[in-house]
Amino acid sequence: MTTYIALLRGINVGGSARIAMKDLRALFAGMGFEDVRTYLQSGNVVFRAPIATASAPAPAAPGTQRPADLAASIEKRIADDLGVPCTVLMRTGDSLARTLAANPYLGREDDPAKLHVTFLAQEPTAEQAARLAVPAGETAVFTLVGDEIHLHVPDGYGRTKLNNTFIERHLGMRATTRNWRTVTALHELATGD
Repeated sequence: MTTYIALLRGINVGGSARIAMKDLRALFAGMGFEDVRTYLQSGNVVFRAPIATASAPAPAAPGTQRPADLAASIEKRIADDLGVPCTVLMRTGDSLARTLAANPYLGREDDPAKLHVTFLAQEPTAEQAARLAVPAGETAVFTLVGDEIHLHVPDGYGRTKLNNTFIERHLGMRATTRNWRTVTALHELATGD
């Protein structure tokens, strides 16, 4: 069994696309996932499922799919069962541990509210990455590490132009952003700390 973290983009923000966390937990449990837990109202689900294998029969049972296929099946079930279209990005407990270790701004910033991680649907190509630059006059900075962008926003995330919409538009891919406290809490849920 592997611990997965499903990061849902665009739910329970600004009063639209509302999903109760108890309904989300029930949906994941109904898909056959185990130890389903949610964190906050913004769509963070930690669950356990069988490890994906290349030799899994087609169609693979839920949880034995590759993470991208698993995300797609969860998106479909949320849309079909709860009537809410949303983007789901998947991470594992191990990959989230690497995210924590890779943050280049931890030593520079004492306030975790000024640190964020944008999780990308895939690792950008060199051409895509070259399109991402800090907007003029911006105090925020970023570091691309694989399929994640670490952000340091000294003036606060609500004031930066280097936000999720900006990143999605410039990279041409789906993404979702979480603050550092949430990333840390999800890691703790995933590892049982």
